[in-house]
Amino acid sequence: MMALTTKKSPRRSFNDVLSVLGSQRFDVAPAQDGAKRTPNAFQVRKYGCAAEIAAAPDGTPEILARPGILLNGEIARLLDRGYQKFFKTSKVEIPATADHLRSLHEFSEELKKAIGAANLYNESLGTTSDLYQYDRVKGRA
Repeated sequence: MMALTTKKSPRRSFNDVLSVLGSQRFDVAPAQDGAKRTPNAFQVRKYGCAAEIAAAPDGTPEILARPGILLNGEIARLLDRGYQKFFKTSKVEIPATADHLRSLHEFSEELKKAIGAANLYNESLGTTSDLYQYDRVKGRA
């Protein structure tokens, strides 16, 4: 019987990740406010989507703001209401289209690969939501 082993790739340093992202045509710029008010946070953008990253204390990259589409300069969170997905910012909420979800999925996969993050099976199948809010259970304790 042959044992299956997984091969761990070495984690990239934050500066290496910034170089990789730039070479893969991501727009990389300092984050306006920085998620969690983290200094030296960067916003990475591609396909109309964005996420915020910064260096963790050990020098590896850390995702501060999960990927979402850009709406009026703000990263929108994906909200699942059971019957449909929506993108929501602090000011606006719009229905998610198939094109939005494809772009977000492609962006997320490319970002995880560039960072060297784990690629989870359920996320590889399609886009996962940030928040689930079903009408039939709304208001239940």
